[in-house]
Amino acid sequence: MNKVLRKLMILFFLLPGILIPVTAAQAEPDAALPAEIVEEEPHRSVYENLDLFTLVMEIVNQKYVDRVDRQKLIEGALQGMLSSLDDYSQFMEPDIYREMQVETKGEFGGLGIEITLRDGILTVISPIEDTPAIRAGIHPGDRIVQIEGETTKDISLFEAVKKLRGKPGTPVSITVMRIGEAELLEFTIVRAIVKIESVKDARMLNDRIGYIRITQFQEKTVADFDRAFQGLEEEGMEALVLDLRWNPGGLLTSAIGVADRFLKKGQLIVETRGRDDQVEMAARASGRAPDLDTPLAILINEGSASGSEIVAGALRDNYRAVLVGANTFGKGSVQSVLPLMDNTVGIRLTTGRYYTAAHRVIQDNGIAPDVAVEMTAEEKKNFFLRRYRELEELEENAAEDEELQLEEYYNDSSPDEEIASPEEEFDPQLQSAVDILKGILIQQLFSAEAGLDS
Repeated sequence: MNKVLRKLMILFFLLPGILIPVTAAQAEPDAALPAEIVEEEPHRSVYENLDLFTLVMEIVNQKYVDRVDRQKLIEGALQGMLSSLDDYSQFMEPDIYREMQVETKGEFGGLGIEITLRDGILTVISPIEDTPAIRAGIHPGDRIVQIEGETTKDISLFEAVKKLRGKPGTPVSITVMRIGEAELLEFTIVRAIVKIESVKDARMLNDRIGYIRITQFQEKTVADFDRAFQGLEEEGMEALVLDLRWNPGGLLTSAIGVADRFLKKGQLIVETRGRDDQVEMAARASGRAPDLDTPLAILINEGSASGSEIVAGALRDNYRAVLVGANTFGKGSVQSVLPLMDNTVGIRLTTGRYYTAAHRVIQDNGIAPDVAVEMTAEEKKNFFLRRYRELEELEENAAEDEELQLEEYYNDSSPDEEIASPEEEFDPQLQSAVDILKGILIQQLFSAEAGLDS
């Protein structure tokens, strides 16, 4: 047995608090097997389980119908142990661990979707705007059942990412199960370098109410948001609709930074709690030039996850914003990556959960809106079709005069061909948010006049 194999076996049994609940009752007794396998021992020590594991591995090595690789057996056992905890914890063998490092450090060709495992099924949280996935027609909530013709049953997140990523310009085929569709949907999507514009569509909806959409939280999101917010103030904005729908999250620090802009110093934004409800991290508002007066309505839906849920939860629990739309996705657990074996393998382990200021658990529960406004399947379809058509028009126009058309699309500077504003879209959630803010502004006006009269 080589040195790496021995180290992996020691790791398997000495991770704190983890035993192997294996009993012979799960298998048919064999007269040729040692008696200790046939007899059930409900309370084995770590070292007794180590002996049992070694014995079972030797039996598999000697009697399994095909020859086996002992190191693969160990890695498979570690994978089973971690995956039995939840959908996110994982043992990362060398190639998967290297893939994880690419995700956090490198540039890659991808589809532009945020995925997770929900009830063991590979699920799209949200397609990211201006990416191959949204151009192909991928929807939030789509369940990916096959990648390149291979089932995704029992697949880990990093294994799925590894299959979906590849050289830019190369195709990948996926099979999707979608609610409301009688048959599975087939997509062939060409990978591309994913570049995301985080803050979009900053504009006035009318002479008093502004609108800003954040598609994902990135390194420059806070600065871009501040510029957009200041620009709308200069145009006379008195209230703001912040659209976080289909925002799958991103950088935690950026999400905290956006919430920080609207809270008093010391107010809790988010905290993480680990085992025994112990607080591991608490992020509080810095109090640096906050806006405490502008009425806020935040749009959320089932595609809002992680960082979006943190912003929405922080501003609602601190009574700073009204949430409009549908219940969010519910992605609020903390995973730590622990390198092992001289940084050649690692484990990804759930070590905590996110809590809002009112001690609400985000994971699996999501954030509920204050004003529930569901969109019908037809309304969602029309909403996305409009986005697809805008992207197609942009690409066609860009082929003729790329530089000019991109400027017109992103800056809305063309007097001849104006992209319709969000207010003009058939969007009942946005309309409800606007109506709520109009009511708040009217109430503020009446209160101010009553104060002057007194």
